[in-house]
Amino acid sequence: ELIFRLDIPPVVSVMTALVLAIMIGLATVWTKSEVFENLLDNFQKMVLLLINRILIPILPFFIAANFCALSYEGAITKQLPVFLGVMVIVIISQFVWLSFLYALAGAVSKKNPWQVLKYYGPAYLTAVGTMSSAATLAVALKCAKKSPVLKDDVIDFAVPLFSNIHLCGSILTEVFFVMTVSLMLYGSLPSLTVMILFIILLGIFAIGAPGVPGGTVIASLGIVISILGFDEAGTALLLTIFALQDSFGTACNITGDGALTLIMTKASCRRSAKPKKINS
Repeated sequence: ELIFRLDIPPVVSVMTALVLAIMIGLATVWTKSEVFENLLDNFQKMVLLLINRILIPILPFFIAANFCALSYEGAITKQLPVFLGVMVIVIISQFVWLSFLYALAGAVSKKNPWQVLKYYGPAYLTAVGTMSSAATLAVALKCAKKSPVLKDDVIDFAVPLFSNIHLCGSILTEVFFVMTVSLMLYGSLPSLTVMILFIILLGIFAIGAPGVPGGTVIASLGIVISILGFDEAGTALLLTIFALQDSFGTACNITGDGALTLIMTKASCRRSAKPKKINS
């Protein structure tokens, strides 16, 4: 039994918070309100500071404690082999998605995507080691600028942008793992409609997820609980197994940014090639 328990209910529901955040963001952009823009920027810095100083240092102990609990209950011998098998499937699916993404970028840009992908090896390995998109950003910029088919001005804009909002590997991983946890703990997979809603909301939440280890799954815990109905045991297990492969998800995120940068380079070339109108 738990020695100490402290339940902190959310201030507002998950859907209320999501809709409110979207509406405030759109209104700030449309009205060009500098007051709210500065307020949101400062609020983002405050949240990231709290995550880096409080949440990230506690997370390894939380995951270790969950492994201890699973070992004590004897579940680790039954569940860990299943999760390791799912991890292999996830990593393979990440490489399949990267292949599709670079093939699409090559088709759109009419350039050889290998001229981008072959330079991303150091960025991939750095992401595997750091598990952080933010920590890998400097290496990713160096790798992208080695490519002869990418424009430097597009790289300086696109790579930092996508490192914060393009989290394809993390989203792909979390979708696989929530289905696995649901099947193992609750005996059934979520329905198709529930999974479609969850994936759509997960994509929206991932745009605002911090580029820190476990940022995607932490940002999505609200919809994991409210949409999928996970309890404390489900969310704890999800956090634990997500940490096992977070490095590969981050590496997929960073490497995929190169394909999107190639597409943006093509779009930039098309825009610059348009003739400018001369007012008579």
